[in-house]
Amino acid sequence: MSQRSDLRRRRVMLESEWSRWVPRMKAAGSSPVGAEPLRRDVTESWMRSLTSVDPARDSAPVTGGGGVQHRWNGSPLRRPVDGLADELRGIADDAGFVTAVTDESGTILWTCGGPTMRRRAERVNFAPGGRWDEQAMGTNALSLALRTGRPASVFSAEHLVTALHGWVCYCAPVHGPDGRILGVLDMSTTWDRSNPLAMATVRSLVATIESRLRTETPRRLPRNASPVSLTCLGSEQALRDGVPLPLRPRQVEILALLALEPGGFSPDRLRDALYGDRAVTASTFKAEISHLRRALDGGVATRRYALTAPVSCDAAELLRALEQGDTETALRLYRGPLLPRSQAPGIEEWRTHLEVSVRAAVLVSTSPEHALCYGERAPYDAEVHEHALNLLDPRDPRRAIAAGRLAAALRD
Repeated sequence: MSQRSDLRRRRVMLESEWSRWVPRMKAAGSSPVGAEPLRRDVTESWMRSLTSVDPARDSAPVTGGGGVQHRWNGSPLRRPVDGLADELRGIADDAGFVTAVTDESGTILWTCGGPTMRRRAERVNFAPGGRWDEQAMGTNALSLALRTGRPASVFSAEHLVTALHGWVCYCAPVHGPDGRILGVLDMSTTWDRSNPLAMATVRSLVATIESRLRTETPRRLPRNASPVSLTCLGSEQALRDGVPLPLRPRQVEILALLALEPGGFSPDRLRDALYGDRAVTASTFKAEISHLRRALDGGVATRRYALTAPVSCDAAELLRALEQGDTETALRLYRGPLLPRSQAPGIEEWRTHLEVSVRAAVLVSTSPEHALCYGERAPYDAEVHEHALNLLDPRDPRRAIAAGRLAAALRD
């Protein structure tokens, strides 16, 4: 029998056991007796989870509005994970996995993976800001690893939540030098790609992270250092404690790129994102990085350029809102194009991505307020105005606004 057939048979068996036992446990409030095919740690977790989690929920809840970049910036796991980022991305892409790192509470702080798998993962909020502890999301590999302090895997219908029955997850906790659990590393994919080697890979990666935690001396920010606030949608300004930072336009571009891609850049990739094919000396490029590093009190990593100081960025917040389907927040944040005066190739690429993504979110939204709000900033976008008209009630006086905008856009 092929491996895929074995996996399918196991999945069918688990679905049957889930259907048999979970409704009884929920009704009776007791663990199953004689559920031999099921692992005891799974059934015990089901029992605990049912007090707070509806098995029919469709995605993980969000922590603090989903904005966790500041927590990742301050996490002791960030530096060792950044050092392994290329390897983690390569493994995820090659094997069809999504890789995630959480904090000690089970909140996801960082993910990587191919676009197809990430989109699937985002449907259940397996993304930064998503809560995956047992109380929030029931039985899953992350919650088991956090609870037991040991590696864990959960396959298909071993998950309490039915929306996760199509997944298999491999997870191991990351311990600090003092033995404290700092978070977990998880690799997840669809059940049909289950691979016994995945757990060995997770264990090896965690061992590397823990080794780096023991040998690295964490850089500490100055005691009075405050987060930097970067505005780059429609305008550009970097403030600390309300005081502008002395940054040139090129340094603002670098700061925006690092905020939008927290996994960081190799030197060559960041140089291409800033200058493209322009002939710029290495000393000029390094001077821009050095100036930004000084302005952030050393808050830019050296080997792989990434932020190590807390920076809040309106464009990064917009991106998270879009990823979480929060169109209202995205429209509130989108006050104009990204760094509108910049001609850096990386900024232009992100500018287009954000603009297209906001527009697409508006066009799939069923809220006429979203189309009206975006239409005010896009007077020539006939499709958006037509969308607003289709959503508005025939008696809604705002139809006149949408109709006027549509007529003007069609004339032009």
